[in-house]
Amino acid sequence: MAGIWGRRKREQEELAAHDADLARRAEQALVQTDERIRSTSDELDFAEAELGASLTADLRLALAAVRTHMREAFQLHQLNHDEIPDTAEELRTRNARIAQLCEWAQDLLDEKTSVLAESVAKVRRAPEVIAQVRADAAALSARIPQTGDAVARLSARYAPSAMSQIAASAAEAEQLIAFATHGADVSERRRAAKQNEEANLALETATEATRRAAALLDAVEDFEIEALRAESTLAEVVADSRGDLIAARTAPQTPAVAAAVTALQAALEALSPAGTPGDPFAELSQLREANTALDEAIATARYRAENPLPSIQQVQHAIDDADRQLGVARGLIAGHRGWIGADARTRLAEAERLRVDLADLLPAEETREEALAAARRVAHLASEALQLAQRDIDSSRPQDDGWGGGGGWGGGGRRGGGGNDIASGILGGLVIGSLLDGMFD
Repeated sequence: MAGIWGRRKREQEELAAHDADLARRAEQALVQTDERIRSTSDELDFAEAELGASLTADLRLALAAVRTHMREAFQLHQLNHDEIPDTAEELRTRNARIAQLCEWAQDLLDEKTSVLAESVAKVRRAPEVIAQVRADAAALSARIPQTGDAVARLSARYAPSAMSQIAASAAEAEQLIAFATHGADVSERRRAAKQNEEANLALETATEATRRAAALLDAVEDFEIEALRAESTLAEVVADSRGDLIAARTAPQTPAVAAAVTALQAALEALSPAGTPGDPFAELSQLREANTALDEAIATARYRAENPLPSIQQVQHAIDDADRQLGVARGLIAGHRGWIGADARTRLAEAERLRVDLADLLPAEETREEALAAARRVAHLASEALQLAQRDIDSSRPQDDGWGGGGGWGGGGRRGGGGNDIASGILGGLVIGSLLDGMFD
């Protein structure tokens, strides 16, 4: 008994220490959160002066929500110190709720002030950003003539279909550069007029315009590299395609192979003659597609030559065999339900499910192999169900010496031979399996 009381006393002391620590943390959290609200409110006033009301709206809404919930926290703290006595559980619950509310408030204010800090930093860096936009615009403008010359040179080598992606790059980049310069000017004027929201928007669009202009000019240089790579790959695919056409002569001559050969020959003939502008990207795509189609047709034809498609008669014979085995298994299980276990029933149910799905596979030639495999699977499952059912019946049948020590009823020997099996089947499958279970429930 002394050990039990000692353990309980230790547990009570530990719980009291935990409650005291929780109360101390709740009070500290209240003070810290209240101070955080006051400092954040001051930050909001400064931010509104720099950014405007719309960019600081999220923080203002967050402050309002925090003040609302902190009123609850202060009310709970007041209840802890009023004249009405409280239980330890009540104090513990209130202090936990105070700590939870304060933690939520601090997290929300951290999230919103961090976002606002980024906007404030961006505003304060505005003069630096504007200078960078103008420097980028000047550097990009210097690249315009070079880009125009590159487009003219590439246009003489490649077809208009290939050049469509970069033909207008120089002109579009020039327009974007002019827009970026104008945006920088607008941003400066709006900032001078204390219209910081409009100034920030103009500066963001100007920065984005320089980024897009640089991407357009870079795309011209990338195009030339990618076009040369496509030409090299195209030469390799042409050589491979010609080899495939030769190999196709020894492949089984099926209609699919003949059609794929014709399509590949047409793709080779459609290639641009040497020395004339072409579209290596489109030609490579078309030739590769035709080459792949021929490879697949040859592979399919060779597989089919080694693995002939089963005839409709073969499939039908397999289905008939499956139906016969299903019928036998179904009849045996139906006649001896009281003795049949879960394994045999499961095999039969799966076989019947597959047999229903088999009807959708039979008419189509492309699914004939699948239909044959499914029919064989049905027959196999039905055979397993039959074997398992017979095993259950044999193991459930009464033994010859189970009735009074003799071979028949009461030892009289009148249960011998086939009559014994028939009587056992009737009693086991019908009487024992259905009636006696209900009688002795």
